[in-house]
Amino acid sequence: MPKLTRRLLMASAAAAAATTTLAVSFNTIAAASGKPVIGNWGFDLSSIDTSVKPGDDFFRYVNGNWLKSTEIPPDRVVWGSFPMLMAKAEEDTRKVIVAAASHSNRPGSVEQKVADYYNSYIDTDRINALGMKPFESDLATIAGLQSHEDVARWMGRPDVAVNGPVGSFFFIDQKNPDRYSLELVQAGLGLPDRDYYSKPDEQFAKTRAAYRAYVEKMLSLVHYADAAARADQIMKLETQIAERQWPLEKRRNRDLNYNPKTRAELKSFAGGFPWDDYFSSEDLPEQSFLVLRNPEPVQKLAQLFRSTPVETWRAYLTFHYLNGTADIMPAAFDDASFEFNGKVLLGQQQQRDRWKRAVLAITGPYGGQPLAEAVGQLYVRDNFSPDAKAKVRELVGNILAAYRAHMQNLDWMSPETRQAAIRKVNSARIKIGFPDTWRDYSTLEIKPGDAYGNRQRAALWDWMRQARRMTQPADKAEWGMAPQTVNAYYNAQWNEIVFPAAILQAPFFDPNADPAINYGGIGGTIGHEMGHGFDDQGAKSDEHGVLHTWWSKQDIDRFNKKAHALAAQYSQYQPLPGLHINGDFTSGENMGDLGGLTIGYAAYELSLHGQKAPVLDGFTGEQRVFLGWAQVWRSKYRDEALRAQVTSNVHSPGPWRCNGIVRNVDGWYDAFNIKPGDKMYLAPGERVHIW
Repeated sequence: MPKLTRRLLMASAAAAAATTTLAVSFNTIAAASGKPVIGNWGFDLSSIDTSVKPGDDFFRYVNGNWLKSTEIPPDRVVWGSFPMLMAKAEEDTRKVIVAAASHSNRPGSVEQKVADYYNSYIDTDRINALGMKPFESDLATIAGLQSHEDVARWMGRPDVAVNGPVGSFFFIDQKNPDRYSLELVQAGLGLPDRDYYSKPDEQFAKTRAAYRAYVEKMLSLVHYADAAARADQIMKLETQIAERQWPLEKRRNRDLNYNPKTRAELKSFAGGFPWDDYFSSEDLPEQSFLVLRNPEPVQKLAQLFRSTPVETWRAYLTFHYLNGTADIMPAAFDDASFEFNGKVLLGQQQQRDRWKRAVLAITGPYGGQPLAEAVGQLYVRDNFSPDAKAKVRELVGNILAAYRAHMQNLDWMSPETRQAAIRKVNSARIKIGFPDTWRDYSTLEIKPGDAYGNRQRAALWDWMRQARRMTQPADKAEWGMAPQTVNAYYNAQWNEIVFPAAILQAPFFDPNADPAINYGGIGGTIGHEMGHGFDDQGAKSDEHGVLHTWWSKQDIDRFNKKAHALAAQYSQYQPLPGLHINGDFTSGENMGDLGGLTIGYAAYELSLHGQKAPVLDGFTGEQRVFLGWAQVWRSKYRDEALRAQVTSNVHSPGPWRCNGIVRNVDGWYDAFNIKPGDKMYLAPGERVHIW
């Protein structure tokens, strides 16, 4: 779903971005030579470890030699196909920004804003010379908060790094996709998820201790009185917040998370929180449509808010302000943040180069920062071709055709639901590469040498842009990710699948690669995203994007039985000793993967039009689809990052996105002659077939 938030809700430290780029430029090589970027036909044969049987560990069979020979770069916490392509996109983005900065740009132009924002961020000499002067006013305001109403007004501010037990962001009304909603959610934690505060495991206990020390360190840097005692209070408060929050698997249930409220109803339901004061900082129209995502937690958190002394909230807000702004504060704050958020939380060994952090700061990890689309305008000029867009659109057409064909033969879906599902496929909106109309940045002011002011003005500008639309029809041409984002998404409210330009590169897609590799790579990704329209949550919206029940009860029961079987498989996997994947929480993504590969494989067979695919270097076309899938999920993790992903991320780690899926696809067994006795073998009756 598109990221329409005004700010991160301080849930976790983001995974560090890439440091090493791919050795080649996709567009340059592909256009100049007509040769695939990877190998002779789009696959890296040298990565295969023939000492591993495909049926024992397919991920390691395909990627084993790469795993043996590859070290995670010291400023990375995970490395593989996704982060390597992200590194390339990061380098490509830097080039277009630096190119813009090398010219004398017209004041007010997109180039001027992007260049000045970037340059102000990388100018650490000026940041250190200014010291804490840019932040003194905010810190004084926090120190002067005298009442719970004052605290709520600060928590509602869209222009500062803020945290609180309740967060808010703009979204699309799930029962009326033609309008926007303001969503209210549980929030307030500094660690990635509630489990970090409660799990007794030694590693979680160490992380808690390190977090408490980090809180004290940050407060001490601003000479906060009784920093040690305040750190204890903040830790106690966040633990209480965590105890009141819903677990991950409950938070993804769309039926439970759609609770419309008027302002009067909200104040009556969760009266401990000063909602009028909170909203006064957000400058929202009175008639804004509100949706409460987590009703019971918000109600309990409102009570906790009122019962917690203002002096504790002052210390809490001071810490989270410092934590959320440390990257553009003097080096002592930035270094302290890295020591915890990078080293302790994710296992990152070395801080990233400043220019890489600047690219991340201006675009965001998912292209959700205010200036991300401005950068995207510059990015697509040099990094995306109309030919690639046309070929991807053709591939999308084959994927959708395969979905329609499969739906005609599903034994668990009734005729009525089948016809509605096919209508949903037929009406899906497809967005490829970049928006048709770019966002208007004319009213945003970006100044040279003003890193913090630029961040504040951009955040406020973006918030107000979205707030003004609360009384306007939804803009369905809008994108939720910027073109330079290596990712894709399905938006249930608009029944659309969206593929930014940056992901349409090798190993996901290469117009010069063997089609089987593309169908296993980007084909599986397209199938995955479209599959979200029919997973346990996406299937709750019809072809118009309206949230309601349109399946028969019998269909839902049969579907849920299959979903639970796949969840049970994934809950058995242990990425680290004693740390199991949460099959219920990752259910939607796992089903997306299963549907993606199943349909990608079927679409490849359809594309052959009855002809036999050639054998390349001893691999059949059918085998190459699965090689392409496994190549996409090539990855290595640091233990800390793996623990963070399993604990707080809806996606299973890469090795299990490969192995956990192929063992449920009949075509994999035929392609690689998988037999009983192989470690990954599942009897036909144990395989989960959804699509």
